[in-house]
Amino acid sequence: MIPVYDWLAYHARNTPEATALIDHYSERVLDYRTLNERCNRGANYLKALGVQPGDRVAVLAYNSTDIIELQFACQKLGAIFVPLNWRLAVPELRAIAEDCRPKVLAYGQEFAEVAGELGQALGIHLVSMRDGADSDYERGLSAASPEAEFHPQTHDDTWIIMYTSGTTGAPKGACLTHGNVLFSCINQSQRFMLTSKSRCLTVLPLFHVGGLFLFATFLMHMGGSAVVVRQFDPAVCLDLLADKELGITIIFGVPTIFLFMSQLPAFAEADLSHLDRVMVGGAPAPLELLKAYMSKGVTIGQGFGMTETATTGTALSAYTSLDKLGSSGLPALHASVRVVDEQGRDVPPGEVGELWIKGPAISPGYWNRPEINAESFTDGWFRTGDAARVDADGHFYIVDRWKDMFISGGENVYPAEIENVLFQLPEIAEAAVIGVADERWGEVGCAFIVLKPGQTLEAEAVIRHCRANLAGFKIPKHIIFVDAMPHNAAGKIVKSELRRYYSDTAAPAAEIQ
Repeated sequence: MIPVYDWLAYHARNTPEATALIDHYSERVLDYRTLNERCNRGANYLKALGVQPGDRVAVLAYNSTDIIELQFACQKLGAIFVPLNWRLAVPELRAIAEDCRPKVLAYGQEFAEVAGELGQALGIHLVSMRDGADSDYERGLSAASPEAEFHPQTHDDTWIIMYTSGTTGAPKGACLTHGNVLFSCINQSQRFMLTSKSRCLTVLPLFHVGGLFLFATFLMHMGGSAVVVRQFDPAVCLDLLADKELGITIIFGVPTIFLFMSQLPAFAEADLSHLDRVMVGGAPAPLELLKAYMSKGVTIGQGFGMTETATTGTALSAYTSLDKLGSSGLPALHASVRVVDEQGRDVPPGEVGELWIKGPAISPGYWNRPEINAESFTDGWFRTGDAARVDADGHFYIVDRWKDMFISGGENVYPAEIENVLFQLPEIAEAAVIGVADERWGEVGCAFIVLKPGQTLEAEAVIRHCRANLAGFKIPKHIIFVDAMPHNAAGKIVKSELRRYYSDTAAPAAEIQ
């Protein structure tokens, strides 16, 4: 069995004064010597609270470098780190806490009431985290020893339980082992050329696999650095990206955050030429968005990944990004990927099927969910639930979520294809398409549209545009203009809420004949 080694202790010995973390909100800057010491203290503090190897330590807080400290304190102690989605309601958080039974819950001051309810109901020890020294966390660190013994563990041991976003159902706790994280780090470091000189901007929530791992955790392995933003703000993040002195080299996000930044007036003048990598994932990226950044000399690389894959399973090389526009790229170094039909047979190039993946970065399964594990894995292959196709060169294309596909008149319709066409209209800020019931066709498309400020657009104009660019069965039959889309904390549009809105509205939209 391969042992786990102490990442931070290594960098503290070799590059102690190198910057590790920068907290944009608190302005705290940590070099590797200080970060390692604080994580040692954190491990000793958790141990004093009764946390043993294998116990769960949860955190409920907005992004901060403290969360990353807790993650690595758990690594040192052999505990399991559980970042919680702060956008969930109390009953949802309670269900997660009942599932994983954390020994300790660290919480930000904004979530004191919620944490109190959880602590009282489930007997969880609560640790307050606030800026400055007046918090349980900082007092605990100050009283703890700066030296800690690294608990022996192997790469088969779980380091993190990451609960899925729940956009397609109740959250499930994906167990991510030390080996999963390490091999995902190796995959991404090789593909994106991460080094000790790399610096990422972390804008996604740290309870999201794209926020915690891409690329903050991976750069802690490489000896690089991360700038952590408390919550995503388009103007703030664009300023940080354009700040050459700060020196961001890489950023990962979902399409929405890059869309919002591109719609700012400052985007036209922002100099982003110093960025080495801009990566997007989590949802198909509209081609118009890719073109908007390409016009500024910035190539957005696309990739496919999930919580269960500990980030990226495929990624598009910078060398082929122009030739394979819209592709999610080739499999990662340590990953095998297939596109299969409903019987699990490989489909020919160009045909759409479900994406399956296996490799050392793939989660071994969900916490306390043996029945779902049996459904999610087939002969070692993880069934992603994503609809995809592969071309003759072996490049993969994520068509849509398999469950978002609908059938209209016997034809498969993938909403992402329609959304790409809608984004060609300059008046549209956001668009999302769902399938809804129809007496004649079984299902038809319903397009939800958010307009840019000051813009007007008629439903008939949208349909005319779709007729010119799509087959007849793909043209939405309903158009609904809304003021805003429902997003989860990672920035993904929550289509289940759009379906609920449609079903709850007596006259959701005029039919387009």
